[in-house]
Amino acid sequence: MRWIAGGRFRMGSEDFFPEERPVHEVSVDGFWIDAHPVTNAEFSRFAHATHYVTVAERPLDPDQYQGADPALLAPGSLVFHKATGPVDLRDYRNWWEWVPGAQWSHPGGPGTGVRKRPDHPVVHVAYEDAVAYASWAGKELPTEAEWEFAARGGLDGAAFAWGDDHVPDGKAMANTWQGEFPWQNLRLDGYEGTSPVGSFPPNGYGLVDMTGNVWEWTCDWYAPRHPKASTSSCCAPADPLINPRVTSPNRSYDRGRPGEHIPRRVIKGGSHLCAPNYCLRYRPAARQPQMIDSSMAHLGFRCVVRRSDPPREGQTHG
Repeated sequence: MRWIAGGRFRMGSEDFFPEERPVHEVSVDGFWIDAHPVTNAEFSRFAHATHYVTVAERPLDPDQYQGADPALLAPGSLVFHKATGPVDLRDYRNWWEWVPGAQWSHPGGPGTGVRKRPDHPVVHVAYEDAVAYASWAGKELPTEAEWEFAARGGLDGAAFAWGDDHVPDGKAMANTWQGEFPWQNLRLDGYEGTSPVGSFPPNGYGLVDMTGNVWEWTCDWYAPRHPKASTSSCCAPADPLINPRVTSPNRSYDRGRPGEHIPRRVIKGGSHLCAPNYCLRYRPAARQPQMIDSSMAHLGFRCVVRRSDPPREGQTHG
């Protein structure tokens, strides 16, 4: 883990998607955060020690998915399948497929495994699974503000975790999609799917894969927009929001859409499937809602430990 001293920063962005607005001043206390997303090897130790069964390994409750094809209520998860050519980007079914038997240790479905990928981020992890791992490890999931502050690495207001240049000196700085999503991946970064953690340079706080590779859960409920900081007077700047959290699920429901009865948490960071022509969300300010019961082939997490006193010189955690 790495110690993040805390401080004040501008959270959000006015330059990309509506849910990232408005930019507002936020202050967070110091905390420890995992240097990289939780890996297959780390999650495997947890699963074997506790005999934990992830959400993707359990049959779905028919009462929660009324009208669904009974065949799709078997244990499984969503797996990405590259399209053969240009498709309608408004319909995610053109590249996502429910695969029975897909779960963290079989990320592509039956017949696939993670034994040769111990250092890749664990995926197919629902919110409940991430919380269970964090509790076992004596940790917690980060708030959205903590996560974004850490992801920025000290570059307050920069578009990316490494600065404002998308590809500095032509060098890929994160595992993302190059080409036309979801059918043409040029693999200019060297990877088709997930990559071993630490395959790309760390940010200013020594954290790797804060953007790209896999999306990451936070503990905040989703709200369509950020709150506004308190109004400033003519003589003084606005007070920052201190350690803000969204603790109510009330605004997180996607009314009128499938799964509208399932609340959603904030996920951050984008993934190896993020492309400029589709989402461009491999940025610290980027955010999306994710239903808490869902697991996917590009969704993982990392943990934090909150404490008020800074570490002693040379001290590490975890």
